[in-house]
Amino acid sequence: MHFTDQLNRTIFLPNPPKRIISLVPSQTELLVDLGLEDRIVGVTKFCIHPVDLRKKKAIVGGTKNYRFDLIDSLQPDLIIGNKEENDQEGIEKLASKYPIWISDILTVEDSLRMILELGKITDTLIKADQITNQLKMDLKNQLALKGTVIYLIWNDPIMVAGQDTFINEMLSIAGFKNLIQTSRYPEVKPDALQLLNPDYLLLSSEPFPFKEKHLDFFKALLPNANIRIVDGELFSWYGSRLLKALPYFKSL
Repeated sequence: MHFTDQLNRTIFLPNPPKRIISLVPSQTELLVDLGLEDRIVGVTKFCIHPVDLRKKKAIVGGTKNYRFDLIDSLQPDLIIGNKEENDQEGIEKLASKYPIWISDILTVEDSLRMILELGKITDTLIKADQITNQLKMDLKNQLALKGTVIYLIWNDPIMVAGQDTFINEMLSIAGFKNLIQTSRYPEVKPDALQLLNPDYLLLSSEPFPFKEKHLDFFKALLPNANIRIVDGELFSWYGSRLLKALPYFKSL
């Protein structure tokens, strides 16, 4: 059968895949939750959920650098990647040999479509439907407005989540108004943070691992802001981990 990914690329799979490599942590977790753990043969070193999966599967590299010889030895019949998280040159090299399905996620709707498409490809559509139906109920309405926010993803230089990002949409669902109006992940100077004067400053646990030791600097910079470290997975992972997002957002 032919399948079209979220970059409008078409791949052909004669049968449901039995040897899958996932190059994206959130999508790896989704495959497991679809009941496909036995069909996964390779993952990245960042595929940390479920916690014991990396002990059972071949580690084919990171999300940007790949062990091509190991991938060849695994003989995958499907590789799953993502436009933003994976390296384009490496993906193109792999695509010359193997069917690769690429997601492109900016919104919750993109995520729901991705889950359903992977359900179709892997013949797990019933489970994919269950996941997406639950997410539609959980995420259909924004929570009450908590206040303005700036969401940090990196520390040196300070980088933030702006518009045209999945994080921006999740902030809105969680009840925050993002003060960063530029696109993607701009760098922001400390004095610019002071001028923006957010009600909340959220320090993400990933990709930069903000810790308690970083709080003092930002508390001195923004003494009136509510500053806290948040679980970055629940703002940026766009697979089945979204099922855990609503209770977490309510707790903030």
